[in-house]
Amino acid sequence: MRVPALIFVSLACLLLAACSGPAPRPVAATGTIAQPSLPVSELGNEVALYALGLIDTGYRFGGKNPEAGLDCSGMVSYIYGQATNLKVRGSAFEIARNAKPIERGALRPGDLVFFNTSNRPFSHVGIYIGDARFVHAPSTNGKVRIDRLSDRYYAQRFEAARTFFD
Repeated sequence: MRVPALIFVSLACLLLAACSGPAPRPVAATGTIAQPSLPVSELGNEVALYALGLIDTGYRFGGKNPEAGLDCSGMVSYIYGQATNLKVRGSAFEIARNAKPIERGALRPGDLVFFNTSNRPFSHVGIYIGDARFVHAPSTNGKVRIDRLSDRYYAQRFEAARTFFD
């Protein structure tokens, strides 16, 4: 990883940590039982950090590297290859088919989130980075960016969560 990219990723991590605020406390009045936090995935963290380093990279349909531009599945393939040496190939649909399904509540940084954005199942994929946010390469606005799972557009189109990690 180049030094400027490493500095950017480090600053982005600090910013995300500062913006996340304190963890919410369980509220006894609702009868909700606090769940233990999920174990950290070191490889997943590497994927999430690498994804943050590609923010503002240009979009290109079929793009598989940052220099030429990235589409959603190309971004995932590139990041997984660079950050973990895992070969993740194919369309968003094929990536979903090859990854292990997980519950939405079990998402950890580096896991994948899938959406139906083209009236086709699993037509868009992003990388979960924590705090209900994900990095993806949407054709809209033409740049890799961060969005929230709770944003109306994505909340209505969310299909599944998947992982390549234990």
